[in-house]
Amino acid sequence: MSINAEVRPPIPPFTLESAIEKVRLAEDAGNWFRSHGNGNWEFGPDGLMHHRYACINDMPIKASDRKFHSPLGRRPDDHPGLSELGL
Repeated sequence: MSINAEVRPPIPPFTLESAIEKVRLAEDAGNWFRSHGNGNWEFGPDGLMHHRYACINDMPIKASDRKFHSPLGRRPDDHPGLSELGL
C-alpha cells in the first residue's frame, strides 16, 4: 500500500458486522476480478497489514462469466452469501 493510499473504513480489527460491511462495499465496487498468485502478509498488533509480499495476476471477470447476477445491480441484503449457498 502506498503512503498516499486512502484508508477506507471499516478497518481491522473487524467485528462480524464490520466484516460483512467491508465485503458488501467490495461487492458494490462494479469491477470484478479473479486474482491468481501467491502472497505473504504480516500483520501488526493493531490488526493492520504492515508488510505484503505478493505476485498476483488480476483477470477481469466478464459479466457472462459471473455466477451471480442481481437484476437491481447489487446483491439484495437478504440474498444468501457464499457460505449459505455452500460455496
